[in-house]
Amino acid sequence: MTYTTPSHLSNSPIYTKALEIFSLTRKISNYLNYDLSNLKTDGTENEHVYFSGDIVQQSELLGPEIIKAEIEHYRDRKQKHAESVERLTKMLYKNCKRLEKCNSNGKDFLPILRRELKMFRKLQRNWMLTL
Repeated sequence: MTYTTPSHLSNSPIYTKALEIFSLTRKISNYLNYDLSNLKTDGTENEHVYFSGDIVQQSELLGPEIIKAEIEHYRDRKQKHAESVERLTKMLYKNCKRLEKCNSNGKDFLPILRRELKMFRKLQRNWMLTL
């Protein structure tokens, strides 16, 4: 099922921030993958390469979950989607911290993403009160 963006969400600060975070995570992941995709000297792969994909996947789901919460009519279902947004945000933040331990020049961009996630969390708290 595809979700169209309700017109009031196009100006919504939380939805706009979710799209910014998605764009930022894609750029960071592409940068990190260049360094992390090489095999280690013992022939094993870098475990951090998966976290870089996880941040993209998690951030990609933020927008649709916000839309689902906004268009849902029943309060308990709205709450489930809002909780999903909260869970995704926590996982994103956790994976950022994990990636900061990796051996890549791209990790310098992760504090920017964490700062954006902190702003998103503030917006999220207010947004959850309005549902």
